[in-house]
Amino acid sequence: MQHNIQWYPGHMAKTKRELGEVMSLADLVLEIRDARIPKSSHNPDLGQLAVGKPVITILAKSDLADKKLTRSWMEHLQGAGLSVAAADLQKGRGLRKLQEHIQAVYSTSRRRLQARGRQDRTLRGIVVGVPNVGKSTLINRLAGRNIVKTGAKPGVTRGKQWVKAGKYMRLLDVPGVLWPKFDDSSTAFNLAVTGAISDDVFNYVEVSALLAEHIANCRPQALKARYRLEEVPLDGPSLLESIGRRRGLLVSGGLVDVEKASSLLLREFRQGLLGPFTLEEP
Repeated sequence: MQHNIQWYPGHMAKTKRELGEVMSLADLVLEIRDARIPKSSHNPDLGQLAVGKPVITILAKSDLADKKLTRSWMEHLQGAGLSVAAADLQKGRGLRKLQEHIQAVYSTSRRRLQARGRQDRTLRGIVVGVPNVGKSTLINRLAGRNIVKTGAKPGVTRGKQWVKAGKYMRLLDVPGVLWPKFDDSSTAFNLAVTGAISDDVFNYVEVSALLAEHIANCRPQALKARYRLEEVPLDGPSLLESIGRRRGLLVSGGLVDVEKASSLLLREFRQGLLGPFTLEEP
């Protein structure tokens, strides 16, 4: 099932081409990853597209991720030579560290320009990341105003736009980009359950059943507490049945509406109502 999750709309192919073209204009790349899936939300094409550019990695949605594992991921990425900050972009937490990294890039850029006898100019940054990871929210935070449209569904940002963010920086917001083929089934699963892939293009009942099994194996108490279950079945379909029955999601004949139960679990997992989860370890 997981191997069948593929989503690469036409506008993404176009965006990848355009991203390669505008990258030459950038002084800085801000790559946003989902703190719950730092590996799966990293686009392997970025290294080639951003070669020679300073990259700052933001682990967004840190409020939804396991704090201990977020620290481990930051240490891991810093050990690989990356500048990293973790942030809750919805509430604006964690932006100070990001601002420090941006200021360091700006200072380096100024020194290089002055060494060549040139005047300071605006730092140009490009914000990249998978769909629904928080690119537009980050730009609004750095700009200090809601200037870029945001939304809870992947694919809200449709076109490129430059936005002034502070005294010395402009940021380019581009649509979220995935890659044409997910070779790793766990990557596809992780992107699906966190909302980077539209629910319309994969079997969300099967994905939700796999998610239920994962939570039952690693943290059954979260399911017990949230859905008031006496026992937590270890197989996904049975667990969805139990959740649906406890929530009264029934159809005629007293049968559980499995689609509603699946949608409920996915939605509440994404909202953090089952507690903070990180699906990948460094």
